[in-house]
Amino acid sequence: MRGFGRYLGAALAARFASEGMGMAVVLLALERTGSAAHGAFVLTAWLAPHVLAAPLAGAAAARARRPRLFHAGALAGFTAAVAALALLLGRAPTVVVLAVALLGGTCGPMVTGGLSSLVAALVPPGPGRDRAYGWDASTYNAAAVTAPAAVSVVAALGSAGPAMGLLAASGALSAALAASLRYESPQPGAGRSGARPGLTGGLAALWRVRQLRAVTSATTLAFVGIGSLTTTSVLLASALGSPGAGGVLMTAFAVGALAGSLTLGRVTAVTPGRLACGALAGTAVALAWAAFTPSVAWTAAAFAAAGVCDGPLLTATLRIRSEYAPEAVRTQVFTLGAGLKLTAASAGAALVGLAAAAPPRTLVLGIAGLQAAGALLQAWLGRAGPVAAAGAVTGPSAASATARAGPRTPGAP
Repeated sequence: MRGFGRYLGAALAARFASEGMGMAVVLLALERTGSAAHGAFVLTAWLAPHVLAAPLAGAAAARARRPRLFHAGALAGFTAAVAALALLLGRAPTVVVLAVALLGGTCGPMVTGGLSSLVAALVPPGPGRDRAYGWDASTYNAAAVTAPAAVSVVAALGSAGPAMGLLAASGALSAALAASLRYESPQPGAGRSGARPGLTGGLAALWRVRQLRAVTSATTLAFVGIGSLTTTSVLLASALGSPGAGGVLMTAFAVGALAGSLTLGRVTAVTPGRLACGALAGTAVALAWAAFTPSVAWTAAAFAAAGVCDGPLLTATLRIRSEYAPEAVRTQVFTLGAGLKLTAASAGAALVGLAAAAPPRTLVLGIAGLQAAGALLQAWLGRAGPVAAAGAVTGPSAASATARAGPRTPGAP
């Protein structure tokens, strides 16, 4: 696990910058142009390339002769885009700002799934690697808790420009830490000799390997609901008589998710498929409870419980990707999975905008229903027979943290 502490520092710094962008961009646009809608357009341009860039980023990382420098360079490009937006938004022509946001967004998959794919190269197989994925998942949740709060405080004390500068500084720190890591390429020989993975290799693995297919389908469906949770929380708080408490509900969810990832997410005795199924089912129950709570305090408690259940989901997802992704397309699997979830969350945000006139409790129940449907999908697809061509990989990779000698029980997660 040599260097894993620096990896966690790099991951936390990068994800802090990524999580803070949503609020910082809107605040900066409102400050300089008087229009929050302008910030929303820039944010859309920032997020849009994620799913399209994911296979390209994964394939490029797999072919890189010096993967350490590739990852550091991607983080540096991400940082440069954040810094450029801090200078240009509201001052340069809109087309220039949108172009910068699009370019920066193409580096987004390396901040999420791309970085997580490095854990297998830093931590040897075994229970330690499973715990490492728990720590990695906690960086997402910690960033989700701290970044919006930090951006809000800095913007309140000064302006949104320094808040964007804080995010750029965090991105620069992540690039520097990533450049200092020493690890072996997860795909030995990739980019030097032998067959190189194609752009569709990761997508093919997500479909052919039943464990990957199950967790990707389940989490993508669930994230349609998670993407709509922020807007729904504001509507629900308003219905409870506290219009400003939407942020409290989401903070409770984020804090719960951090606690869940640091506790339940570190449990290695449960197979990751069952952990994912249980996490989705628990989140569904807690959000269903939130739909019937009588006050903001009880609703916040329900949101916190939902977060605790949601926290281990990412850990389980990362473990499944690491265990079952073919070595040659491991990074593609990580970046594609992250891109699909982000796209699903964006779709959920758009859908709740169209359904904003519906009763907030109905919307919360709909989100809970999507989590329950994700749990059922995980259970069903995780047990179904694989859909694979001859020679497709359907078991854990050789470097799997939980691979065992001998035959595996048919249908085991």
